[in-house]
Parts: sequence; C-alpha cells; structure tokens
Amino acid sequence: MSSSSSLLSRRLPPPRTPELELPVPPEFRCPISLELMRDPVVGPTGITYDRAGIEAWLLAAGAGTTTTCPVTKGDLRADDLVPNHALRRVIQAWCVANRCRGVERIPTPRVPVTPAQAGEVLAGVEAAARAGDAARCAAAVREVGRLARESDRDRRCLASAGAARALAAAVASFAAAESSFVLDDVLAALVLVMPLDEEAIVAIGSSTASVALLASVARHGDLKRRLQAVVVIREIVACLCSRSRAIDLSENLDVIIEVLVKAIRDPISPHATKASLVAAYHLALADEHSAARLAEAGLVPSLVELLIDGDRSTAEKALAALDATLASAAGRARARADALAVPVLVKKMFRVSDTATELVVSSLHRICKKCSGDVELPAMAAARRVAVVEAVQVGAFQKVMMLLQVGCREATKEKATELLKLMIKYESRGNCIDAMDFRGLKRVS
Repeated sequence: MSSSSSLLSRRLPPPRTPELELPVPPEFRCPISLELMRDPVVGPTGITYDRAGIEAWLLAAGAGTTTTCPVTKGDLRADDLVPNHALRRVIQAWCVANRCRGVERIPTPRVPVTPAQAGEVLAGVEAAARAGDAARCAAAVREVGRLARESDRDRRCLASAGAARALAAAVASFAAAESSFVLDDVLAALVLVMPLDEEAIVAIGSSTASVALLASVARHGDLKRRLQAVVVIREIVACLCSRSRAIDLSENLDVIIEVLVKAIRDPISPHATKASLVAAYHLALADEHSAARLAEAGLVPSLVELLIDGDRSTAEKALAALDATLASAAGRARARADALAVPVLVKKMFRVSDTATELVVSSLHRICKKCSGDVELPAMAAARRVAVVEAVQVGAFQKVMMLLQVGCREATKEKATELLKLMIKYESRGNCIDAMDFRGLKRVS
C-alpha cells in the first residue's frame, strides 16, 4: 500500500455499526395504534390514548350510540377526554434525550376548539354578514377556515355548531353585491365543513344571485376556486333533485350546464370531475328537458371520451350520467351520431363492475331501441339501425348473451332480452368476442 493511501485511510472515520432501533417504552404507546403518542388524552376510565386514535374510535362507533372505552369497556364520550399534560411532557423529554438517535421531538399540540369557541367565531360571521361588513366577514370566515384545517376534531366541532348555515348565509348576503373576495374565503371554508345540511344548501340555492356568482367563479376563477365552486354546485343540484322544492335553478340552468360540461371535458382535478359527473347525473335525472340541454351542450361525447381511460369510480359515475342523459331524444341522437359511443360502451361491459355493466346495457338499450313517444323520421330510424349493426359488429350480441347466462337483475335482464331481439337479425355480421372480457366474471344466483 502506498504512503498516500495509508494516510487517506487514517483520515477516514471507521465505519459505524448500525444501531438497533430504539424501543419505545410501552407506557408511551397508544393502546389503539400502538404508536408513540403525540397528544395523550385521558378519560374517566383512567386509560390514556393518543387523541387521534381514540377520537377515530369514538367516531367509528357512530353518532347516537353508546361509545365505550376500548380497554375497560366503560362509557366514554369525546367530551370526556382531557389532555394528559404530565405524560406528554415526559414523552417530549424522552424524545429530546434521544434526539441523537434519530428521535424527533414531538411539538406541543394545539388545544382543540371548544363548542363555545366555535359558536363565538360563527356568531362573528353571521353578525358581519347581517351588517354588510365584507371586510369583517372575510376575516371571520378565514378564522373558520383556519380552525377547520387544524384537525378533523375542530372541523367536526365547527360543523356541529352550524358552520355550514352561517357560511351559506354569508354567501347569500354578499352575492348581490358581487363581493367576490368574500365568496372566495367562504367557498374555501364551506368545502372544509362538508357535507352541507339541507338548510345551508337551500340558503345558497334559493338565491339566484348566489348561484350565478358560484357559476361565475366556476367559469373564471383559478383552479382551486373552480373546484370549490363545482363542489358546492354539486351539493345544490343533488339537493334540488332529491329533496328540496325551495331551489329553482331555471334562471341559471344554462350556465350551470356549461360549467359542468366544461369541468368534465377539460378536467380541473379528479375531485372536480367526479363532482361534475354527480351533478350532471342528478340534473339529467330531474327531467327530460334538463337532460336534453346537457346533451345539446356536448355532454355525451365528453362522457364517452372520459370512459376510455377513466378509473372505476369515474367510469361508474360517467356511465350513470350518460344513461340519464340518454333518457332524452337529444341525448340518444347525439350518442348515435358519435362514432365512439357504441364501441366504448360495449368495450366497458364486464371490465369495470357489475353496476357499470348494467348501466352499459341500459345505455345501449336506449340507443338501439325506439323509445315510446319518439317521433322517428327516416334519418333517425336509419341512425338507430346503424347503431344496432355497429353494436353487433363490436361484439355486443355475444356479451349480452353471456350476461343473461351468468345472471343479472330483472330490470337489466328485460333490457338485455330486448337488445338481443334487436340484434339477432344482424348477428351474422358480428365479430368474435374477446375472452379477456370475462375474466373473474361471477354468476348471479
């Protein structure tokens, strides 16, 4: 060995032997997660838990049921939990003492918001909204948002104190004045305290100015604000179509449809896409007029494009929205004119889920069959026959036959049987079915 290499070896530190993982004292571990407690709390049962673990346990038990301590089985409520400051300080001291061994110090947790504090900050929002003080209202709303982001517990506390109703009232108060900077903060806070209750949704949805302002943000806002506006619009549309008669979207229907179709065609985010699909489904399901307006706005080709590469959840929602839109004559005409509609639908059979397969059968049934009440001109009849032939050519006949053999719900069976009757005269033109479509297929008993 040369002298230079010898000198270099003397300067280099000797290789360190990896230390064994530092064991966490058992009394520092949460009985639920078995992890080091970061915010230890103790209840009347005398057992200490990490706050996140025990609150998740109590939440999983469900509201209105008797919750018990996981260890002692005694009665335990979230309101009974108090911080175990002594144990937390001991854990923090242990972390500091072992910092050299890679243990990170646990910061002192923030005290959770109390129902009284939540009520106070929401009262500030309502008072500022009634007074028309936009600046004060925006500051109060930002405080609501800050608290809601702190933890799930604080978010639930705010929701229980009526955060959604207070924020909805603020939207209605400032919408007419077009105070968009207040709306931005309110939207951010509203999304955090979802799901909204019916009273809050009606407060926004019954105000034409509020809905118009929401639609404007969804069209022209930045990506984050557009997402928030679309999510709130979804809540309004779902409430309108399922429960409430106090909401009338007729004045803003066109712009809402434009917003939903654009969010599906030009995705903002997966969350926004799914929210738009749910809203479009409820809107199309509400009445044939709305379904026709959605079809005329270009929803059908947008849904077909989305189906090509969408994941399971997205595909199911897109198929539901498509099937609801095809209830209108305009929707069926758009689907028959789309070169991808029938091939994509047939391709999705057995490849997504049982629910998706049933929606595919329903959609194909609407496209291929003359619906009662349709006044079918020669060109429309020709387009429908072309759709039937195309379905056969891409393997629909064999797939529908397979569906009837493995079993399905009665309503789907009826539609599948009618489809077979329509396609049987063209069956000789069909291609062989792809056996890959039936992997994992289960027979319905």
